[in-house]
Parts: sequence; structure tokens; C-alpha cells
Amino acid sequence: MEQNHYPTLSIKLLAEDERPREKLKALGANALNIAELLAIIIGNGHKNASALQLAQQLLSHCNNNLSELSRMSLSDIACIKGLGQVKAIVLNAALELGRRRRAEEAKKIVKITNSIEAYMYFDHILEDYQHEEFWIMLLNRNNMFIAKKRISVGGVSGTVVDPKIIFNAALNHLASGIILCHNHPSGNLTPSQQDIDLTKKLYEAGKLLDIDVCDHLIIGNKSFFSFADNGYLNRRS
Repeated sequence: MEQNHYPTLSIKLLAEDERPREKLKALGANALNIAELLAIIIGNGHKNASALQLAQQLLSHCNNNLSELSRMSLSDIACIKGLGQVKAIVLNAALELGRRRRAEEAKKIVKITNSIEAYMYFDHILEDYQHEEFWIMLLNRNNMFIAKKRISVGGVSGTVVDPKIIFNAALNHLASGIILCHNHPSGNLTPSQQDIDLTKKLYEAGKLLDIDVCDHLIIGNKSFFSFADNGYLNRRS
């Protein structure tokens, strides 16, 4: 049977809305930049702006930072001309899928052997919050994951943590170790004096109960600070 041969259309000759999709088909998703990936999710533009231009406008609103984009509300996204409520919902759903994928990856880790593995359990929960939350991870004697638990919710600049709630949770689960974790919405990972004092207080209290405070993580801006890695848990002051 004779095959029909059709000319291959150059990506440069396609409408701008079509280019990211064709580029992905030809080269794979890894070849696309963030604006191009967002343009595919947005789907189409309007008479004055292509989907790619809308994606670029959206990125300019969040300083080209995906963490800031994840924190944008539906109304913040929808206020950009050409996006609207429906596209804002689609974008929000796509970002949530990314968070859930990371959560699934974290579930594969059973034994916690370093700060990076602990971070993977918390980053998808805390990275996009614009308020502080304090969580703990409970471990058995072999550093095997038992559970994670939210301890407190605060405001933009802090949250109140009650040691009794932390150690009550640890005792109820017969945990031998705990990892503390909270976020800094500002993205500044430098521990405050309050963070340092609280960590020391909990570390010393844990000794009395034979519960090891293994680490304290501060999460923000796609990264983290580990008290254990930086020697804070061994300091006397």
C-alpha cells in the first residue's frame, strides 16, 4: 500500500500557542522551560496574548519562582487578563499533582538515615504555606518511620509550641526518636534565637524521657536547614 507523506511543519512556523506542545512531542518535557510547560497547561491565549505570553506574565507575578506560584490563590492567578477562574483552577490542580507525587516518593522511605530523607517527608506539606506550622516525625529505635503529626499552627512570623504535646505524642506511639520541623514562610532559613532555645529545651527534655531529638528542620524556598547537620544539637549554649 502506498504511504502518504506529509511535510513536517517547522516549529517556528506554528502559532505561538502550538510551539510548546510540538517541542514537547519532538524533544520531551525536559527540553521545555518553565514558561513553556505552563503554556501547555494554560492551553490557549486570547487575541492580544498567546498562552506562552500569559505564562510569562504569570511567572513575572511570582518572581519566576515556582514556590511563590504555588502560594498564589485562585483569585490572584485569575486576575491576570486572559487566565480567568477556569485556567486558575487547572494550574492549581497541576501544582497539587506535583505535591502529591513528592508525597508518594516520601512514602517509599521507611528508615530515616539523614536530613534529606526527613526533609522529603515534610517539604510537600510545608513549602507553600504563608503561615508557620510545627510538625514532628516519630521514629522507633531503628529510626524507622512511625508517623508524622502537626503540633501547632501560627501566623506569618511564628507559632507557639507546647513541649507537653510533642512528648505526649511520642509516648503514645512508643517512639524512641523524634524529628522536629517547621517552616519559615519568608524563605529565610536562618534559625531565630527562639528556634535555637526551643530546640535546646526539647533536646534536654528528650534525654529525661529517653526520647532522642534527632534533628530539627527549618523549611523554606525549596530548601531546608538542619540543626543536626550544622552541629546545633551538640552545642552547650
